[in-house]
Amino acid sequence: MSSNGHASPSAPVKKVSLSFNNNELGGGARRSFSREGSFLGNSNATSAAESSFIPISPSPFSKQAEIIRGGRKSPEPFTYPETKPTYPEAKPPAPAEDEPLELHVEERKRQHALAQEHLKVEPVEASVLRHVQYTLARRHQPLTAPDLYLATALSVRERLIERWTDTQSYYTTKDPKRVCYLSLEYLVGRCLQNTIHNLGVENEYTRGIAALGYELEDLAAEEHDPALGNGGLGRLASCFLDSMATLNYPAWGYGLRYRYGMFEQRIERGQQREVPDYWLQGHTNPWEVQRLDISYPVRFYGHVHAVRQGCNLRYQWEGGEIVKAQAFDSPIPGYRTRNTNTMRLWSSCAWDEFDLNAFNAGQLAAASEARVRAESISAVLYPNDHTDAGKELRLKQQFFFVSATLQDVVRRLKRSRRPLAELPDKVAIQLNDTHPTIAIPELMRIMLDVEGLEWAEAWSISTRTFAYTNHTILPEALERWPVPLLERLLPRHMQIIYEINHRHLQEVEARWPHDTERLSALSIIEESFPKMVRMAVLAIVGSHSVNGVAEIHTGLVRTRLFPQLADMWPERFNNKTNGVTPRRWLLLANPSLAALLTKWLGGQGWVTDIERLRILKAHAANPDLQQEWAASKRVNKLRLADYIQRHCGVEVSADALFDVHVKRIHEYKRQLLNILSIVHRYNVIKAASPEERAHMVPHVKVFAGKAAAGYYLAKRVIHLINSVAAVVNGDPDVGPLLKVVFLANYNVSLAEVIIPASDISQHISTAGMEASGTSNMKFALNGGLILGTMDGANIEIADAIGRHNMFVFGAAAEDTDGLRREMAYQPPPTDERLQQVYSCIEAGAFGPASDFRAILDSLQHGNDFYLLAHDFPSYLEAQAEVDRVFVNKADWIHRSIVSASCMGRFSSDRTISEYAANIWHLEAVPCPE
Repeated sequence: MSSNGHASPSAPVKKVSLSFNNNELGGGARRSFSREGSFLGNSNATSAAESSFIPISPSPFSKQAEIIRGGRKSPEPFTYPETKPTYPEAKPPAPAEDEPLELHVEERKRQHALAQEHLKVEPVEASVLRHVQYTLARRHQPLTAPDLYLATALSVRERLIERWTDTQSYYTTKDPKRVCYLSLEYLVGRCLQNTIHNLGVENEYTRGIAALGYELEDLAAEEHDPALGNGGLGRLASCFLDSMATLNYPAWGYGLRYRYGMFEQRIERGQQREVPDYWLQGHTNPWEVQRLDISYPVRFYGHVHAVRQGCNLRYQWEGGEIVKAQAFDSPIPGYRTRNTNTMRLWSSCAWDEFDLNAFNAGQLAAASEARVRAESISAVLYPNDHTDAGKELRLKQQFFFVSATLQDVVRRLKRSRRPLAELPDKVAIQLNDTHPTIAIPELMRIMLDVEGLEWAEAWSISTRTFAYTNHTILPEALERWPVPLLERLLPRHMQIIYEINHRHLQEVEARWPHDTERLSALSIIEESFPKMVRMAVLAIVGSHSVNGVAEIHTGLVRTRLFPQLADMWPERFNNKTNGVTPRRWLLLANPSLAALLTKWLGGQGWVTDIERLRILKAHAANPDLQQEWAASKRVNKLRLADYIQRHCGVEVSADALFDVHVKRIHEYKRQLLNILSIVHRYNVIKAASPEERAHMVPHVKVFAGKAAAGYYLAKRVIHLINSVAAVVNGDPDVGPLLKVVFLANYNVSLAEVIIPASDISQHISTAGMEASGTSNMKFALNGGLILGTMDGANIEIADAIGRHNMFVFGAAAEDTDGLRREMAYQPPPTDERLQQVYSCIEAGAFGPASDFRAILDSLQHGNDFYLLAHDFPSYLEAQAEVDRVFVNKADWIHRSIVSASCMGRFSSDRTISEYAANIWHLEAVPCPE
């Protein structure tokens, strides 16, 4: 044994016990620890060489051992104790919102004090190893990184649940008004590091995990991204939940717990292939608590009959199929506050899982038929609705979600012994897009048929409770459900929708007599074949607030999408420009830039007030700041370059311009415009002389995003991108001047690698078609410059940072309709450069032309609805301007600093504060320490 207490490489490993008394540990039983980091409970334990062991990386406990793990040195194995530690494993209690109200306050305080004392006295490494041995039962197995991640997550969860139960208990005591945020999507991202940051224990866990021979970042990489969303809608919802907790607003997020997500995207032979996202298979989700005590019945199909009660008719919905909604809760911690809110997700299961009689009769498939049918409801996000069965499953999914949620909301209100008349005073329900709109007739059904309220009172309660956020101006994206489907699946709700529409049209007729055109436009029921229910109109009629998510978007909602409804209720329409959480998208995703900001701003106050970044604008020309800023960007570019090398096999230089286009693949987002310009750039490079090439800016073009499984043309665009990439990356004439990569299975964790590394990011939707977008905010906040159209939040970002700090091109939103009309009557001549691109594709330069015929047909012969051909020349000019500025490093970095420093308005904290003040009428309820 060496003098410092570590075993030498040649010496046998011996256990060294370190004993601490109560005072040293802050109370609790006497404990012992080995130098290897495990608890010692048996002084006669065998040597490490003779016992089961856990190989781990170098730690302060063992610096000399040389067992290699993943290219890193690890200490020699050590053994677990033979006896259990003297204190029991902490079991998470149920959230206090479901405790009996009569539970004595002092008793609750005593319980929390005991839990807090336990957490204080147990070192991180001891807590983690306790979970390895006694929760995961890995005592006689080698410890892997996934095991250690899970044990670490469980250790963090103990601290999180303590705050969670405290918060729910405090909310129960104060009984404030709460907001219930209903969203069919949540893109949560990995939780381990985010939770550690928000709890303020990053130093403690970094040191503790290092003592076990690992780096916290490596363990965090073992976590699977929860597959609970698809794109910006889900990520926005998660940013909002983070801000609600950080700002101490009492809030619940409600959604569905998808077993297989939307899909996992794989690229095979250049084409997208969808496979189930098994994010829950083979491991547990340590961040959720299954609430076996909370489940609700949800009915489908059946029939409605009237029952006379005195002078009134009451309706009863009976029969059909009943499915169980099972609650799974995830605590949502605020940043450096005790407030921890709840995201409650519903999982579908059969009310009666197994038909024993059918099984005994030999009908094996029929015995489990009900279970399979029920579980399919929450199996996949956005089932393909190109078939009648797919449409029915989508509607089932939406109703299942809102029915369980509203039953939960009403239960909580009644548990507080308040009448339903007080629901709008105690609960605000925000509908995130049209998906949860069926909640309006469902709440009416509960109040009319279950609680016995009269229509007028029930409608007043409902409209004062609901608020609706619109996220699109694309008419085809506004949900419409066939009346026959609703009549069969939800017969009572269709009756209620008819009654809502009848009373609504009576009001329209009273204000605008004999205006049949207006009646048709304002009707919830579309008189088509078959008749359709317009869910967006239902949401507006049934809500007290309707908001858009960017100034231009809200204006288009008022003037283009729902002008008659805006005339009828102008006071309902308002704007709430979206935002993003700086905790996830700067502090966590970009630690090098976060450290720079903390240094230059004199502390971490910017994490909850990013308006403070504006201070940097005055120093944007400071050479020291510019040097550090460039160094931070290079760190992130090297990280992305390494990811590209490992996943695509393409070597890229961090000195090149990283040009990023990562979004859901859709025609209006115009990834096609980007790849067509890349073909043009490829042609220019091929035709250039060596002298000309020497002055060209090297580009790395990065794409990522999923196309909906049934969206044929979007999937063709992915195929074209990968086909062009294969040719360009394999052409030695091009060399490092142009690289193209498509990164598969875009999710939050991949975004956290891509966004900090971008030099330029593209947000090039056809003007007037993007509601807001939030990825533009994330890129700009991380110092990435924007190449974009004047659409969505780009307009407000340009106002904030200065249009000269962006690269703007393309038609204006107010001109697009006129351009389409002109194109339909007399298509303009195609730009010569674009025609050369078409010719390359048609000649088979990137694979069989037939593979891309649908793409070319969508652009030619007057079919260019998204105006790619019109915007192509100005797009190339903007790209050339990007190259000119990039060469001047000082100017580029100056613009980057100004861009980031002026993004304070685009924090989700600001957005949520506006929702709380103007729509929800909610007050912050900070939990005491």
